[in-house]
Amino acid sequence: MALSISLSVNGQPRDVELDDPRVTLLDLLRERLVLAGTKKGCDRGQCGACTVLVDGRRINSCLVLAASLDGAEVTTIEGLAQGETLHPVQAAFIAHDGFQCGYCTPGQIMSAVGLIAEGHAGDDPERIRELMSGNICRCAAYKGITEAVLEAQQTLAGADSSRRDAA
Repeated sequence: MALSISLSVNGQPRDVELDDPRVTLLDLLRERLVLAGTKKGCDRGQCGACTVLVDGRRINSCLVLAASLDGAEVTTIEGLAQGETLHPVQAAFIAHDGFQCGYCTPGQIMSAVGLIAEGHAGDDPERIRELMSGNICRCAAYKGITEAVLEAQQTLAGADSSRRDAA
């Protein structure tokens, strides 16, 4: 039995027909929509490699059925940059060497974007590490990742205050 859903992926409306209602969001993104930036790690929600934003909240896409997301807004790593301009979190990951092999990096970046948007990051590196603990990095780039989150949060806070001052 086919099921049709409509969702927005990286700002683009997508109508998708699911032949199997058990398809996860991760598999839909990678196999059907050819967005391979989101990685399949453990496929059990334990490593965070598949982290994306759904309606602005971070989720493990391997644990969510695509059929449950009719009408949702999904943002993947491919949807962060604005043309050639990297998102501040992406730029901070580069500046602070927040990746080594790069496999976990898309999930780490998406988790960091969500964490900052949720307003939970603060300026405490230990709290950031705790809130990012669902994203595992086997290369142990955690110091650079934490520094990147702190810098990106400051950059984004500065951009927000500039927009408020302009208004």
